[in-house]
Order: sequence, then C-alpha cells, then structure tokens
Amino acid sequence: MSTVMSGGQAAIEALQAEETSHVFGLIGSATMEMFDALYDAEGISFVGVHDERTGTHMADGFARASGKAGVILAGQNGPGATNLVTGLSQAMAAFSPVVSIAGALSSGHVYRDAFQEVDQQSLFTPVTKKTWTAPSAERVPELFREAFRTALSPRMGPVQLNLPRDVLAAQAEFDPMQAPSGYRNMSLPAGHPDHIAKAAAMLAGAERPVIVAGGGIKTTGGHEAALALAEALGCPVVTSPGHGDAVPFGHPLNAGQMGPRGNAVASRLVKEADVILALGTRLGFNATFYTYDNINRAAQIIQIELEPTAIGRFFPVALGIWADAPLAAGQITEALGAMAQRGAAEAWTAAFQAERQAFLAQRDVDAIETGPTQPSGLFKALRGVLPRDAAITMDAGTLCLQATDALNYWTPKSLFTPLDFGLVGFSFACGLGVKCAQPDRPVVSLMGDGGFGMTVSELSTAVDHGINTVTVVMNNACWGAEKAYQRDFFNGRYIGADVSSPDFAKLADLYGAKGYRADTLAEVAPAIEAALACGKPAVVDVAVDPNALYSFRRDSFKHRGG
Repeated sequence: MSTVMSGGQAAIEALQAEETSHVFGLIGSATMEMFDALYDAEGISFVGVHDERTGTHMADGFARASGKAGVILAGQNGPGATNLVTGLSQAMAAFSPVVSIAGALSSGHVYRDAFQEVDQQSLFTPVTKKTWTAPSAERVPELFREAFRTALSPRMGPVQLNLPRDVLAAQAEFDPMQAPSGYRNMSLPAGHPDHIAKAAAMLAGAERPVIVAGGGIKTTGGHEAALALAEALGCPVVTSPGHGDAVPFGHPLNAGQMGPRGNAVASRLVKEADVILALGTRLGFNATFYTYDNINRAAQIIQIELEPTAIGRFFPVALGIWADAPLAAGQITEALGAMAQRGAAEAWTAAFQAERQAFLAQRDVDAIETGPTQPSGLFKALRGVLPRDAAITMDAGTLCLQATDALNYWTPKSLFTPLDFGLVGFSFACGLGVKCAQPDRPVVSLMGDGGFGMTVSELSTAVDHGINTVTVVMNNACWGAEKAYQRDFFNGRYIGADVSSPDFAKLADLYGAKGYRADTLAEVAPAIEAALACGKPAVVDVAVDPNALYSFRRDSFKHRGG
C-alpha cells in the first residue's frame, strides 16, 4: 500500500529500511524535512557534530568497526557540503563504505549564482565511488538503495547523494521500502579450482613461503581462514601496514607489519621469501613504496584479490586469483590436504619465530625510560596498560607512524588508521565512530597536538552524546614530520613547524570531559588507567620530547643528499 509523504520523510524511511542505527551530521536549513522526519525515526540515533569533515571521519570509523555503512548528513548545501570532501577522500583511500548525504540547491536556482551554490555533482565525483543528485522526490528511495548497494559492494567505498531542497519538500506517493535482502548481492566469488590447485602446489613446494595478509583479511574478519592456511603450510604471516590487526598479535606465526613502516623481522621475510601469497592486499604504497627494495624481486607472487584491477598492478604475479581472500584461503588449505614434512620451510619458520621473540624482547630493552618522554618509552607504557580488547585509532604524523607497529593488536579489527590518505586530524573523530559501533569496547585514540587541535571541538559531541573514548595527545609542540625534514634536509631552517596549544587536560575539563596530564613517563600509565575508568570522554595530554623527531620519507629527499 502506497503512502504520501515528502522526499525528506522518504529519505529517513529509506535509512530505516537499511537498518541504519546512527546518523552523524550537522543540521542545516537545506535538509529540514529530513531532520524533522529524523525526530520521530525509531531506531536511529542522531549524533550532532561540529564539523562535517570530522563527522565523516566518525561515519568512516563506524563503518570500519561495524561492517555496515556509516552515514553522514551535511544539512547545508554549499559550505556544509564542501566540508565533506576531506573526509570522503579519506574514506575513498581506505575503501570505507560511507554513505554521505548533503542538501543541495533548489533545482530551479541552479546555474544562477544562487546563495551557497556549488556544483556538488562535479565536486564529489572524483572522491567517491559514485555521486548522484536526486531529480525528483519519487526517486529518493531508489537512489538510497543504489547508494547503499554501491558503498557496500566490493571494492567498498564512499558514495555521495545530493538532495535538492525542492526534492526534499515535494510530496509524492511511495511504495513500502525494500529491505536490503531484496536487492543486494549476498555472495562473493571463490577461486577457480585449477588456480587453487596451482597455488597449493606452489606453496607446498616453497622453501621460504610467506603470507602477506591485508585489508581483504582484516575487513572481512577472515583471520581464521588465513591462519588455518598458515598453520597448514607452517609458514609466517606478515601484515600490510595499517592492518597489523588482520591476525591476532599472540599467534606464533604472526610476524607483524612489513614494509618501510613495519618491523625488521616481517620486512626481512618478504625480502627473502621465494613464494609470496598476497592475500587480500594490493602490495601498494605503504607496503612497498612500489619498489623491490621491500619485496624479493625473485619471488613468485600469488595474489588473491576481490578487486580484479588490483591483481598484478604494481608487481608482476606468477598467479592471480580473483576471489574473496578468506574463501580462497580456505580452498587452498583444503587442497593442500595432508602434507609431507617440509624441512626447509620448517627451518625458515623456526628461524623467524626465534628472531621474532628476540625482536619483541629487544623492543622492551631498547625503550628509553629516562629524561623527557621518548616515543619508545611511551609505546612501552601503552603496551603495558592498554586493554587487550581495546580499539586503537591513529593519525598520520611521525609519532603515530612509529606507534603503528609498536603496539600489540590482540583482536582483529582493533587498529584504525588513515591508511594511504595520510590524514592528520582523523584519529579522535574516528574513535568516536568506532565507539558508537562498539559501545562496550574501550577505544583509545592516539594523536599529535597539531591534529588534536584541528578537531578538539568534537569534545562537546563526545560529552553531549556520552561517547566515552580516551584520546592520548602525544604533545611535542610541533608538526613533527615536517620539522624532522627541515632539520635533516633543509639545514634546520624551521618555518611553520612549531605549534602552540592550550593545556588540553584543562580544556577537556572545560568541555565537560575529563582531562589528565602526564609530564613524565611515570605518569602515563596511571593517567591512562584513570581515563579508561572515569566514565567520561577523556583526554590524556602527554609531554613528549620535541627533539625526538624522525624522518620517515627519507626517500623523498634523496635529491638533497640526505
């Protein structure tokens, strides 16, 4: 039976049909019909934010943690919509299924230099999987279905739906909304049996096999399938950068993150392996810098990817398999069957395990725990105090990059980073989204003082909605990466590198959150324990040695002789 309602009411009913639990957004006059309908919408919690960019990061974190689409609603066209661009670019780089909705100019005012006019269709097209502008109220449900289907279909990513004011205000007749099961694909491809058999034979014959587990294992929760294969082969598993939680930290075959930003043990494995199984990973920039400096040129690469255009894109492969990574891993494990003793591979793995244990022990020994707080000492303190089930979010910047493989991720899907977009100002807002998706889980967000300063206004969002995360501000009073480059490659000619900030602990208290300071390393663990237990959004302002700077991208400055 059809119902007469406005386009705005239809939009909210479409969200309800998609079983949307949270909408992050900033109110605006262009979408008042939607907000009025949202007032009565059962099952949807509206989280009002202070900036559309950070609201998009919240939706991104929610999506990654929940496996569902994260929804952001920019209430105003023009400036409200343009503020979404950075967040959507971030979600695009992370293949995060964000459904972004923005009010748009009334159809009759387009191309008239109207108030807050901007070509939103063109603006969002390069930074989303797809962008639509609704032409009429009648088509609103159809376009919402298309938006959710596109965002959640492999390879996942953000979409943008522009809703003109007149479309939201117009009345129309609507049939009952379709449930997702009525229109969305529910299956994923398996590997071709011949290709699976070939992969099994290549891996069985390898002397130095290694599995590189990436986002295709982490996002799907496919760690059990990946580890079952590793156990059948008796081979190590390394993870691609930013996906150090793809397999549990405590598993004896887990070597940690590889590549220029990974650890030496995992990186050596990929540089020396004779067969590399790239399991749900592109072998992209952060893993390899696209060079054979970080991967064995002589290795045979088996690449299993759900996105066919990623296969062999950056490195030639001996075998490419278009398939869901966990599903294909299970197929290979089954194809291996009962394996004969493989002395060379077992020796390779035993040597790695001894090296890994020595590395972890030395990591603690080498931590500097005297004088001004050093990153290594801070990370050791964090390893000792963070709950094993904690979700950890990070920014870009050198302190967070150093932390990426310095912490222990005991539970898959516990590390949330900007990945290839390298965004500063992401972590705190992302953590709020993760906490909304998993309210019973401790969420700890690591940021530098510069990045937290960008987004500190969302403390009121956290307080208003009771989103109790802990933000650890690693405060070195500078833009650390850039200052390191100026020191190492530009003769210490510092400009724009230093940052002044208020006392973030006091500022948190003023917002109604709880603030803590850690001016010495000894104060870090007690402050974080208190923050986790305080029952409020909390900020721990940690003074870090401003001279503890590190140049990650030395390769970018080879032309300067560095």
